[in-house]
Amino acid sequence: MSTPRRVLVLGATSGIAQAVARVYAAQGARLALVARTPEHLAAVAQDLAVRGAEVVLQRSGDFCELEQHRALVAEAEQALGGFDVVLVAHGVLPDQQASQEDPRRAVASWNVNFVSAATLMEAAAERMAVAGRGTLGVLSSVAGDRGRADNYVYGAAKAALTAYAGGLGHRLRGSGVTVLTIKPGPVDTPMLAGRRLSPRLVADVDVVGRRIHRALERGERTLYVPAKWRWIMAVIRALPVRLFERLKV
Repeated sequence: MSTPRRVLVLGATSGIAQAVARVYAAQGARLALVARTPEHLAAVAQDLAVRGAEVVLQRSGDFCELEQHRALVAEAEQALGGFDVVLVAHGVLPDQQASQEDPRRAVASWNVNFVSAATLMEAAAERMAVAGRGTLGVLSSVAGDRGRADNYVYGAAKAALTAYAGGLGHRLRGSGVTVLTIKPGPVDTPMLAGRRLSPRLVADVDVVGRRIHRALERGERTLYVPAKWRWIMAVIRALPVRLFERLKV
């Protein structure tokens, strides 16, 4: 019998994180779960336990309390007995217009989507590098590949996070730790509630979760999910500025 995987999920109540965790739960993984809302986290943990996971740690708190990150990661590592996988998956989708009108809203979203995610990655990488093994995944977005009028506040944070993850992966080369940057397109989760998107563009969350799980287990470096977004974004990035500005994309 294979040894259960030891997985830390930061942002465990996000729709995509839950989908990934369900795959690990079905395999009998040991899970440490961290999220912002204790009631929601408790419900997620109970669901994963029913599906076969051993939930060894539940913690709730504000991810923007940066000074707590090292202690949080160390506690999870001790509870799990080491890390095979760490997934940084928390985030918010800010209102673009409101963020333009009130810069404090934009900064608050950047603190969640980039600053706290980057510092959590560093805290996890520090422990994983000592052990010399594991995969560190972070949920970025295709929105970070090129700024667009309707979500550039969100896209800017994800662009920074993608660059940060790439640099961290480069720094960790040869250490035994792999960094995976995950770039989903729109996914059917509560984060998209109220957004007007073509159903053809919105992916099923469980399909996305299974693909992310596979990438984490294979030690991939970059994942566009669904895969079509790799080619869609390659075209969008290649468009000349004047042409891009005339398009509604």
